[in-house]
Amino acid sequence: MSSNTLKYRCLTGSQRRSFLGLSLLTMATAGMMFVSQLSHAAGLKAVPAPGEEFSYAWLKGYASELAKNPYQSHKGEIPSSLTKLDWDEYQQIHFRKDKALWKDDDDSKFRAELFHLGLYFDTPIQIYQLKDGKVETVKYSGSLFDYGKSKLKSNKLPDDLGFAGFRMQFDGDWQRDVIAFLGASYFRAVGEEMQYGLSARGLAIDTAMEKPEEFPIFTDFWMEAPKPGEDTATVYALMDSPSVSGAYRFDITPGKRLKMRVDAAVYPRKAVERMGVAPLTSMYMIGENDRRTNYDWRPEIHDSDGLAMHTGTGEWIWRPLGNPENLRFNAYSDENPKGFGLMQRDRNFDHYQDDGVFYEKRPHLWIEPIGDWGKGSVQLVEIPTLDETFDNIVAFWNPDAPVKPGQELLFSYNMYWGGTVPYEVDHGEVHDTYTGIGGVIGKKRQYYSKRFVVDFNGGELDKLDKDVEVKPVITTSAGRVEITSARPLHSIDGYRAMFDLVPPDDSTDPINIRLYLEADGKPLTETWLYQWNPPAKDKRELHNAGHLK
Repeated sequence: MSSNTLKYRCLTGSQRRSFLGLSLLTMATAGMMFVSQLSHAAGLKAVPAPGEEFSYAWLKGYASELAKNPYQSHKGEIPSSLTKLDWDEYQQIHFRKDKALWKDDDDSKFRAELFHLGLYFDTPIQIYQLKDGKVETVKYSGSLFDYGKSKLKSNKLPDDLGFAGFRMQFDGDWQRDVIAFLGASYFRAVGEEMQYGLSARGLAIDTAMEKPEEFPIFTDFWMEAPKPGEDTATVYALMDSPSVSGAYRFDITPGKRLKMRVDAAVYPRKAVERMGVAPLTSMYMIGENDRRTNYDWRPEIHDSDGLAMHTGTGEWIWRPLGNPENLRFNAYSDENPKGFGLMQRDRNFDHYQDDGVFYEKRPHLWIEPIGDWGKGSVQLVEIPTLDETFDNIVAFWNPDAPVKPGQELLFSYNMYWGGTVPYEVDHGEVHDTYTGIGGVIGKKRQYYSKRFVVDFNGGELDKLDKDVEVKPVITTSAGRVEITSARPLHSIDGYRAMFDLVPPDDSTDPINIRLYLEADGKPLTETWLYQWNPPAKDKRELHNAGHLK
């Protein structure tokens, strides 16, 4: 499997700093970006015209009918002057703030600005307003944009050009975004830190398989004009791709944690082998537990450092992320999950030392299913990367039930974006994970082993009597565990668990590891999961100093 089954970031580090507010999202290769716009497909009932009523029920019915029609793509249906823009030229194009939607609405706490087509964004989408439930078309006009030094002439562009996406501001801060939709079905949001990080999308299809990934696109948006003083904005979207169509509703409530209620109705055109619900996309390059790419001067580089899961049985799980040498895929079976998310637990600037993109401020993104999702698995994809501008981490829910044409698949969930979690924690959590070579300091190593150090804090850990015996409970799928311990770590008011793992003699197969702390047979912490790929036998260096005997 190659890394071009996933989305690339097209920005260098400095470009991301200068253009982070635009939340630019692109796909890996132009030939793999499946996009469409079927608002006027033959045989379909008409989209509500200006002045007509709109409803989510209508949108679901339309998406259902759309799935019965042949897929049509409108990719590239824009002037060549736009597709030929380079990065710097596209960056010159700005929406005029005095043209923002709802700017002149009394007491509106939201404004919306639109993204121009061009560069990687070569499929026009349509945007509508809803006022009192009735449709108003948002028409493209060159007067909406400042073209700067892009050399584009707005009078040379068609009147029905369309847009690439939109972003919103909230509650008087009209300079910084709280959410942006741009590129296929991708979107980003922020909490009170006002810092973009990982991304979400409407749906993932055939991620990390032996065939190109399919990227559904939101072809049309209906943006409900917020009522005076309201803290929630509602957006509806029509999705389309070769395999599915869909109807989405987003209720967006900014705050300390931005909350989004998502209602999705998906209608398959054909069987889908791997469908990812509530997909999350992030980046992990270097961290405390994985320093494979340790040539950068910064100690850590990642938008997220772990996958958190709250299973249907109530177990809390933490799976640190990694940057493996080869693509790595894991599926964690569950039934009616209570939640999952890609999190950025390490929020210490000293651990990153990046004063340009502020990795310590990147938001968590927690998915909270509404209703029963049945049997399936949380699936995690980790792809090798040598560059922080590549999103190499994907996580999503994959239902067990086959996805077949003619179905209506309904999913509802809450999304929480921000630097704090939306749930109460009454157990110890993983604070840090470190790895290195095993053995005993001062003694010559006779064989290869891997040292794992896992720090926990929170819950009851700082309240335990000094006489309480805390034990690490460790299980592995292969290898031999030795030199185990668990002892107080006062610097974090928690405990440190340590152990060595001796791999099988000649196997490089991944080894799955589970660890939690217990006292008197009672779990004290969440479960730490890890997957380790032992090096080949001829690369298991012992690093013995010359004076050791």
